[in-house]
Amino acid sequence: MILIPAIDIKQGQCVRLRQGKMEDTTVFSDDPVAMAGQWVKQGAHRLHLVDLDGAFVGEPVNADVIENISAAFPDLPIQIGGGIRNVETVEAYLAAGVEFVIIGTQAVRNPEFVTELCAEFPGHVIVGIDAKNGLVAVQGWAESSDTSAEHLAQRFEDQGVSAIVYTDISRDGMMQGVNVVATQHLAEAISIPVIASGGVTNIDDIKQLNSVKEAGIDGVIIGRALYEGTISLTEAQAFIDGH
Repeated sequence: MILIPAIDIKQGQCVRLRQGKMEDTTVFSDDPVAMAGQWVKQGAHRLHLVDLDGAFVGEPVNADVIENISAAFPDLPIQIGGGIRNVETVEAYLAAGVEFVIIGTQAVRNPEFVTELCAEFPGHVIVGIDAKNGLVAVQGWAESSDTSAEHLAQRFEDQGVSAIVYTDISRDGMMQGVNVVATQHLAEAISIPVIASGGVTNIDDIKQLNSVKEAGIDGVIIGRALYEGTISLTEAQAFIDGH
């Protein structure tokens, strides 16, 4: 299991939201590339980037920032989500050195799009499932659907999806602890590796996830806890590596 620092980008700045609400924003840095460098120095094995503006408008808005981060750290795997709605966007990100694209809204509204991407870009597609009370949310979490997280994940079981990023929206950015039970339940229901996200607060969350990683949990995304210093990336990864 690897720890993946999150860099959420809004208007070119590195920010964190609470429960995905754009109006509840904390700015942590005006220089996302420098912030990425900080996590790389602390031993990050991968970065999780989100174009928040892109997620809401449905097309890339901060692509230049993402490309700058990728160029600065060419050997570091990067996964990017937010506003990826067509093949051209995927091609541009992969050409810029990004390793994984995360498909969220389109995975719900147009599952065939994921199937097409997996066929055209094998090994580079992740599905992002953002759920509240077990139901998937779309359009930057602004809208709810009537699709369950488990049902959506199973839809892509044999499509070649590299991983599922599962986020509990009610926990995201709230520093209330990760939803271990829901994450484990999803991981056990599918054969696709799961990356946990939302609510990681301290080392105890990492220990809990690590204890059930055999269910198929390959990674965990950490955001606010890193920025507010309630968890050390180096120490947390050392714990995982030792267990």
